[in-house]
Amino acid sequence: MSFHDDYNSFYRPSQSGRQEQPPVIDLTPSASQPEAGAPVSPQPKKRGRGRRVVAWALAGVLLLGGGFGAGYVLKDHLPGGEDSTSLYLSDRQAVEVSPMTVTGSQRMTYTELYASTVNSVVSINASATTNVFGQEATVMASSGSGFIINEDGYIVTNYHVINGSDTVRVTLYDGSTYDAEVIGGDSDYDLAVLKIDATGLQPAVMGNSTELQVGDDIAVIGNPLGELTFSMSEGIVSTTNRLINVDGTPFNMIQITAAVNAGNSGGPLFNMYGEVVGIVSAKYSGSGSDTSVEGLGFAIPISDAIPMVQDIITNGYITTKPYLGITAATLQRGWVSNSDLTEGVYIYSVEEGGAADQAGLQAGDVIVQIGNTDISDMDDITALKKEYAAGDTVTVTYYRGSQQLTTQLTFGSEPQSTQTAADSSQSTAPSYNYNMDPWSYYFGNRNGGYYGSAA
Repeated sequence: MSFHDDYNSFYRPSQSGRQEQPPVIDLTPSASQPEAGAPVSPQPKKRGRGRRVVAWALAGVLLLGGGFGAGYVLKDHLPGGEDSTSLYLSDRQAVEVSPMTVTGSQRMTYTELYASTVNSVVSINASATTNVFGQEATVMASSGSGFIINEDGYIVTNYHVINGSDTVRVTLYDGSTYDAEVIGGDSDYDLAVLKIDATGLQPAVMGNSTELQVGDDIAVIGNPLGELTFSMSEGIVSTTNRLINVDGTPFNMIQITAAVNAGNSGGPLFNMYGEVVGIVSAKYSGSGSDTSVEGLGFAIPISDAIPMVQDIITNGYITTKPYLGITAATLQRGWVSNSDLTEGVYIYSVEEGGAADQAGLQAGDVIVQIGNTDISDMDDITALKKEYAAGDTVTVTYYRGSQQLTTQLTFGSEPQSTQTAADSSQSTAPSYNYNMDPWSYYFGNRNGGYYGSAA
């Protein structure tokens, strides 16, 4: 018998409404069913062991169910016998939750939060195909989440959700599906903007991530595992400004305890006022013996992302991304003659007229500090650049041979062609192998290979 069938068989609600006090539950069998409210006179009767077990089991159920409080009294006969029992079922009516307008001034329950924001969340499926022996074959498929940022169909997600795809499809909460155009994105910030041909959509309301505090309640709505669409998980802010490394790229993140799984990437992180305060971007996965890691999710702070999202919508890429105008790699011992340097970033080449060239830097120089931050490898430069914008001026400390020097450098703007090339390369170049054939070294890949990465 299904749960629904059980419910219909045993549920016979009284028409008189909720009783102020529940009647005494009598599990003693009687020859006939007493009327509701009438005193029950126990009539001893010889019963078998099996029926005693049933009675005790029912008594346990009733004791456990006592927490329901006063409710309807259900009376019926047990199948196949004359024993009667009384069960209590709450007559509480479910509260109807209506969507609320997000104003940033009214704190919501989780139920209200979901009802008010789920129509701003989308499911994303990206794929790439190729022709293999005359047959079309899928070579890449990924699922993620995203959220609508204006009524005309602009959507924010993670860059890694759509990177390498040639087809992106977006599904709304009402089930409608659209082909999406990739407006632009950036791998260093893991941000991408999509556009669907739709109007009158419900945009999410952006909040201020700088106001988040450890312990604040938050919620995530997304597409975990690529198929559990529009699921919500809840938690708290574990910490803010957490620097983590994702596939060689450092990110400044909000750490949360809400469940985050594959497919949640790109979805919104909400505060309890219904505002988006982050973009879910990563889940820590243990390696080696750490095979089970829970309560560790990460999100890009929305206050960091908004200016870049606006830049992508306007220009197709981030025009304010700072640029040194060098090709460089993490320093290896012995690269600089007459020097004991073991850490820093070695400059392979300097773009003519670029920021580094104007600051007087040259090929062979080793950058060891920018501003007040020590530079030991390319990851340090990648992370540090996120703290600056094109046009900002910093002091660069570097070595030329064994001599330490400083210079003032004004960041340029990274050109779109360089950003596209950098997206497909590693942020840290492979270390030079001294056993490598020198001709292979010389003719190696100069865009992110042996000659380093553009910065």
